[in-house]
Amino acid sequence: GDKVRIVLQNNLPESTSLHLHGIQVPNSMDGVDPYTQLPIEPGKSFTYEFTAKGPAVGIYHSHHNAQVQVPNGLFGAFLIDEMPIPQKLIDEGYGTVTKTVNMVLNDAGTIGLSLNGKSFPATEPYTLRVGEVMEVNYLNEGLMAHPMHLHQPLGWIIAKDGQPLDEPMPGDTINVAPGERYTVLYKAVEPGVWAWHCHILNHAEASTGMFGMVTALIVEE
Repeated sequence: GDKVRIVLQNNLPESTSLHLHGIQVPNSMDGVDPYTQLPIEPGKSFTYEFTAKGPAVGIYHSHHNAQVQVPNGLFGAFLIDEMPIPQKLIDEGYGTVTKTVNMVLNDAGTIGLSLNGKSFPATEPYTLRVGEVMEVNYLNEGLMAHPMHLHQPLGWIIAKDGQPLDEPMPGDTINVAPGERYTVLYKAVEPGVWAWHCHILNHAEASTGMFGMVTALIVEE
C-alpha cells in the first residue's frame, strides 16, 4: 500500500530506462522503450510512481541496451512485504527468520560470474548460529540458468517469482533461470563452514581452486 516514487537521473553517457521485473506497476511505469516511454537521455530524468502491491520479490534493471547495461551493474533486488511462511514450516521451527539474504546471480559483462556483483574470493560469507533460520531470495539477472547449492542445510522453497507456494518444496539444488526468483528458507543444523555455490562446476571451480559464483555459510554453535 505504500506510495513509491523513484526519480531516475541519468548521468550515463548513453540513454537508459528502469523496469521493475516482477513488480505490479501501471503500464505507463513499465519502463520499456519504445512501448511505454522514450529512453531517458543523458542528463535527463524520469519519475516512476506506483502503489506497492505485495508480497513481491522483484528485480529492478535497465530496459534499454539491457544486454550491455544490466551485466555491467544496472540491476538490483526490489522486495515488497515479507513472504508468508507455510504453517508446516512454522510448526517445524522455521517461523522466525534471523537473517534475510538477497543473492543476485550474474554471469556476463564486466561483473562476470558473480554473486551480488562479487566473485570469489571477494564474496563475503554469511553467518548463522545453530537453530537460526535464513531466508534467501535468489534473483537471476544473468544470461543462463544457475543451479544454486548450499552444502548444508536442506532448503525449503516457499515462493517462486514472488508468488507464495501453497506447500513448501524441499530444495537441495535450486535451478534459477534468467529472470526467475526463488525464496528459500534454510535452518542451520550443524556447525562448520559450508560451501555455497553454483553447481555448473566451471562457474565455481578451476585448476587453481574455487572462483566465481562461490560463497559460504558459517554455522556457529
